[in-house]
Amino acid sequence: MKNFDETIQEKKPFELTYGADGVYLTVNRIFGAAVEEAEVMNEIRRKKIRNFNAAVITDTIKKATGNPVKIADKQEEEKIDALVEVVTNPDKMKAYIKIKPPEGGGKPAGIQEIAFQLKQNGIIFGIKEDVVHTLVENPIYDQNILIAEGMAPINGKNGEIHFLVDIHKDRKPIIMEDGSVNYRDLDYIENVHKGQKLCEITQPTPGINGKNVVGTMLKAIDGKPAKMVRGRNVYSGEDGLSLYSEIDGQVMYIDGKLSVFSTYEVPADVDNSTGNINFVGNLSVRGNVLSGFVVEVGGNVEVFGVVEAATIKAGGNIILRRGMTGNGKGLLSAGGDVIAKYIENSRVEAGNDIKAEAIMHSDVKCGNRLELGGRKGLLVGGVARVGREIEAKVIGSYMATTTNIEVGVDPHVRERYKFLRTDLIKMEENSKKANQAIVLLRKMEAAGMLTEEKKEILDKSVRSKIFYDSRISQYKEELEELEQKLQQEVKGRIKVLNYLYPGTRISIGSANMHVKETLQHCTLYKDGVDVRIGPL
Repeated sequence: MKNFDETIQEKKPFELTYGADGVYLTVNRIFGAAVEEAEVMNEIRRKKIRNFNAAVITDTIKKATGNPVKIADKQEEEKIDALVEVVTNPDKMKAYIKIKPPEGGGKPAGIQEIAFQLKQNGIIFGIKEDVVHTLVENPIYDQNILIAEGMAPINGKNGEIHFLVDIHKDRKPIIMEDGSVNYRDLDYIENVHKGQKLCEITQPTPGINGKNVVGTMLKAIDGKPAKMVRGRNVYSGEDGLSLYSEIDGQVMYIDGKLSVFSTYEVPADVDNSTGNINFVGNLSVRGNVLSGFVVEVGGNVEVFGVVEAATIKAGGNIILRRGMTGNGKGLLSAGGDVIAKYIENSRVEAGNDIKAEAIMHSDVKCGNRLELGGRKGLLVGGVARVGREIEAKVIGSYMATTTNIEVGVDPHVRERYKFLRTDLIKMEENSKKANQAIVLLRKMEAAGMLTEEKKEILDKSVRSKIFYDSRISQYKEELEELEQKLQQEVKGRIKVLNYLYPGTRISIGSANMHVKETLQHCTLYKDGVDVRIGPL
C-alpha cells in the first residue's frame, strides 16, 4: 500500500487532456504546493490550445477539485517536438542538458538537435559523447543530466629539500630516577664526514592548464623551486641538486643555511689565559667562563663548569652543564636553544627554546618554549617573554615575589618590528635629503656651475639615494611579513604543574592578569580579552 508522500509524488499539480468533446484541465490540490494561474496559461499557450475559456480556467485553479473540467472545444492536439535546454554552472566547469518530452506525436530530440543547442550555448569542450547517444536512444525527460565537464587546472608541485642528516634532533635532557636532570648526555651534535651527502633537492613541476566547457583556458600555477642556501664548508654536487660536506664536523641548519662546523675545545677556564673567544664553529669549554669575558661562536657552545657575569653568544645552541650566576651582568644569546641547570640574575635570549631546572630573577626571552623541569622546575622573579608556551612546576614564590610573564608573541618578532618602524623613518628622511641635494646639484649642472667638488657630492648623493631607497623597499616588505605574524591569533599557553603564586603578572597577547591567590595544577590561556584558567 502506498504511503501519503508517494501518492503526492505521483500526482501532478495540473494536467491538460484531450477528450472526445473538448480539452480538459485537471487541477490537483497538493499539500504545500498551490498551482499558479500563470503557469497553467503558459502551458496552454505552449500546447497552442485555441478558444479556451479563461474564466473557467481561473475557477478550476481556485477550486482545485482534482476533477477534469472542460476549458475548450474539441480540437486536435498540436504536435510539439521535444525541447532541449542547456544550463551551465556559474564557473562554466559543468553543463547540464534537460529534455522536455515531445507531445502530440512531435519529434524526439536527436543528435542534431542536442548538438545545435550545445553549440548555441557555447559548449565546445568536455562533451560526453556517450551521454548524448544514450539520451537519443533512451531519453530521460525533465531531469538535469551532466552533458559536459571542464578540466580543472592542476598546479605544479613545489621543489622540496630532502635532508639526509638529522637537523632536528630530539634533544631532551634525561630525567633520572631521583627526579634530577642529566644535562651531560644530550647528544646535541650531528656529526658528518668529508664528502658526505647532506641533502637532495627535487625540481618543481610545471602546472597543467585546464579548460572550462566553453573553451576558456584556466591557467595553472607552476611549482616554485626549493631554496637552499649553501652555508660554510658545504659544496654543491655536479647536478646542482645536492649538497655535500667539505670537512669532518657538525652539520647545522641555521636561518635557512646548511653549514658544517668544526669544534674548538678550551681545556680549562675562559680567563686571562684565553682571552675573549670568537670562533666560526662550535666551542667546548671544559672549565668555567669567568666574569667579564666574551665568547662568540657561529655554532654551539657547551660549558662544563659555571658561567659567571660573562657574555656568551652562539649562532646555534648554548648548553651549560651546570649553570650561570650573572650578578645582573651575565648574558646568554643563542640562535637555537639555551639549556642550563640553573640561571640566576642574568639576561637570556634564545631563538627557539629555553630549558632549565630553575631560573631566578632573570630577564629571559625565547621564540618558542620555556621549560622548567627537574626537581625544582622553578621560575621566580624577573621577566619572561615567550613566543608560544611556558611549562613550569612553580612560578613565583609564597613571598609574592614580583614575576612578570608575557606569552603568545615571539619577542624577537616584536622587537624587530619596533626597530624597523623606527629605522624606516630615518631611512625615508635620509632619502629625502639626498633627493633634495640631487635636485639642487642637477640645476647647477644644467647652468654649467658644477665644480669638480660639487660633482663628487652629486655622485655620492645619487649612490646614497639608491642605497636608502633599496633599504626602504626591503624594510617595507619585511614589515608586512612581521605585521601578519603579529596579527595572527594568539595561542600562548602557560602550564603550571604545581603552584602559581600571587605577585605574578601575566600577559597572553593583549590579555592581562594579576595573580592574587595561589593557583594549582592549571593551564592559563587567552580567551577574547581575558586570561582564562583551565585544568592542566
